[in-house]
Amino acid sequence: MLNSEPIIIKKYVEKAIFIGVIRQDDDEATVNEYLDELEFLAETAGVEKKGRFVQKVDKPDPRSYIRSGKLAEIKTYIDANEIDVAIFDDELSATQIRNIERELQIKILDRTSLILDIFAQRAKTAYAKTQVELAQYQYLLPRLTRMWTHLERQKGGIGMRGPGETQIETDRRIIQDKIARLKEQLKKIDRQMASQRGNRGSMVRIALVGYTNVGKSTLMNLMAKTDVFAENKLFATLDTTVRKVVIENVPFLLSDTVGFIRKLPTQLVEAFKSTLDEVREADILMHVVDISHPGHEDQIRVVNETLRDIGASDKPTYVVFNKIDAYRHEEYDEFSLEPKKPENYTLEEYKHSWIARENTPCVFISAKQKIGIDKMRSDLYKMVAEIHAGRYPFDNFLW
Repeated sequence: MLNSEPIIIKKYVEKAIFIGVIRQDDDEATVNEYLDELEFLAETAGVEKKGRFVQKVDKPDPRSYIRSGKLAEIKTYIDANEIDVAIFDDELSATQIRNIERELQIKILDRTSLILDIFAQRAKTAYAKTQVELAQYQYLLPRLTRMWTHLERQKGGIGMRGPGETQIETDRRIIQDKIARLKEQLKKIDRQMASQRGNRGSMVRIALVGYTNVGKSTLMNLMAKTDVFAENKLFATLDTTVRKVVIENVPFLLSDTVGFIRKLPTQLVEAFKSTLDEVREADILMHVVDISHPGHEDQIRVVNETLRDIGASDKPTYVVFNKIDAYRHEEYDEFSLEPKKPENYTLEEYKHSWIARENTPCVFISAKQKIGIDKMRSDLYKMVAEIHAGRYPFDNFLW
């Protein structure tokens, strides 16, 4: 008699190690925090974390990123633990990847290729897929040499030249043609999206910006009463979602955009230009910050730098410190000779620290627990109403 029980095929999960360097001017704690984020990225991509290696160097080795002794140590660990992939926290050159692969005999990824892989997994619409494909080809183009090592010339002399270089040149032309076609596709979509933005009239527009995984989509769902995909993973949102929101009798458009991250690949910034146009053309930026994250001040800096890079740093900004329900602080010993660190501040102390001195309106909330939402809505009402009154001076909703 045949067994009627269904056969369950388990998906194989790749095991990964993570590698970083501490340069002369680097802070060790910060480097480890970057590696924590790299591990979270890998977890988002569906990889199992198995180990971490850090080496102190004056500067990364141009040949293999890390020194030969550390490579040998890593190779021993790989052989003993059946590791599938090594992920580096910096962008590697084609030469570095080829040399490291030759030493370790496993797949090598860098931070950029990992982020591109996550974007490829997360892209749902044709537009997002086209953007990601363009970024992938732009990343691949200067690294084509490593794809054709099996076709390198074995011997010199007439009649003995292999197809390696010719194949690389052929592939380079193919990829350049693909990049050109994808850019043309994106230009057409850009024009359509610009037209859509124009058709929205002069309604006040607010864009949610912030580091990835700070709760922008959760906040979007709360304010617009929508069901935008929200998950505790990096880059849960790739496609810009725009919804109409009305606070009391004041309407505005709210857009949820892709999150920023440290060392965001330049290829992605270029490919997601239209997505970022929502930020550039917004009237107000809602900068959402995860106050419970130990490195939130550094994340604020990264977002501000990215806004500066895309030409949106001069926008009126409303800072939303989210996840206050998850905020924890370390007790500070008043008799300690050590100065007080950010992690020693209570939430109340934070509200009266540098944040209060910044000339930027802010609010402390929990989107998940719906704490502080009334103040946030009241603040936004005043900001939107002021802009609205300037555009529609004869509207009497303020009186």
